[in-house]
Amino acid sequence: MPAFKTLDDLNDIAGKRVLVRVDLNVPVSEGRVTDATRIERVSPTIRELSEKGAKVILLAHFGRPKGQPVADMSLSLIAPAVEDVLDHAVFFAPDCIGTPAEEAIARMNNGDILLLENTRFHKGEEKNDPDFTAALAKNGDIYVNDAFSAAHRAHASTEGLARHLPAYAGRTMQAELEALEKGLGNPSRPVVAIVGGAKVSTKIDLLMNLVKKVDALVIGGGMANTFLAAQGIDVGKSLCEHDLADTARKIMTEAEGAGCSIVLPVDGVVGREFKAGAANEIVAIDAIPSDAMVLDVGPKSVAKVNDWIAKAHTLVWNGPLGAFEIEPFDAATVSAARHAAEQTRSGLLVSVAGGGDTVSALHHAGVADDFTYISTAGGAFLEWMEGKELPGVSVLSR
Repeated sequence: MPAFKTLDDLNDIAGKRVLVRVDLNVPVSEGRVTDATRIERVSPTIRELSEKGAKVILLAHFGRPKGQPVADMSLSLIAPAVEDVLDHAVFFAPDCIGTPAEEAIARMNNGDILLLENTRFHKGEEKNDPDFTAALAKNGDIYVNDAFSAAHRAHASTEGLARHLPAYAGRTMQAELEALEKGLGNPSRPVVAIVGGAKVSTKIDLLMNLVKKVDALVIGGGMANTFLAAQGIDVGKSLCEHDLADTARKIMTEAEGAGCSIVLPVDGVVGREFKAGAANEIVAIDAIPSDAMVLDVGPKSVAKVNDWIAKAHTLVWNGPLGAFEIEPFDAATVSAARHAAEQTRSGLLVSVAGGGDTVSALHHAGVADDFTYISTAGGAFLEWMEGKELPGVSVLSR
């Protein structure tokens, strides 16, 4: 991983205007923020800069306004939640460039925090337009990127600004990059990856990259059915992408060549309807009834997964093993998550997880706080796992 500067490299910043790119793209219902996790994640960076006397100027996007002002995508809706989390006054400017931004910044005292309006209200943001980037840069002396979740986008506020101003990684960005380096960049072996979820089609690049980097790849969720069907197993009415059989076989061939073990279910929990408490039974994977669907991996498969977790020094997890949202089809995911948490607590495992469903599943299992690192970054986490370069990260390199 390329070296990058962090807040540890920033000295004498009292009175300096620090443009901080944060992720405030949080869920809102009836004008109120319903989950402040992303605000909490960036609060240490904001507090640290404010306490050192910087003028902290927050840049963020919210929703997809497509380059024009949209009232219900104004960051003025988010400002009160930012104040609550920080327990500090947060001023607001009705634009991120031009006179409104300049006047609000001119009024700032050392340690003040100012939130600028949604960067995506300007077409130049997503186009990484040089003039728009220059207009943003005019308002700062230093640039800090603390939005790993937007680092896969080469936008003006995530990539362009780092070319205009001295650039640093914020504490969340730093923690994310250090955790990911431990996960796949320079991991302690053996490395096991668990990849679940509904479809292979959304994770082809991910699987192709992982088989070259990990010692074992556990495939669960609906994706596993596609691999089983590619081996000639009748998966009944299970979710399955039959047209991707060749792709699944190619991934298995690549894995074999790279010395990576592919771990597929040997038994499954099947049901005839997809609802909580539905009648179900455990069957061998080659004995799935034609009128049933696999909704979770079975106990023998879970034992196999847990054996791999016990052997691993590093675990990377993206996607649940079964339909964890409805009981009893959450059993496999919960069992594996709790086993990984126990290994992590014992100091035997570095565990890195990410992706919306994965985060929900780990919270559901009650172990979200026990993993080494949980990424809330979604798309950026997935692209990093796919081995792709993230523009907002590479531009921070020294």
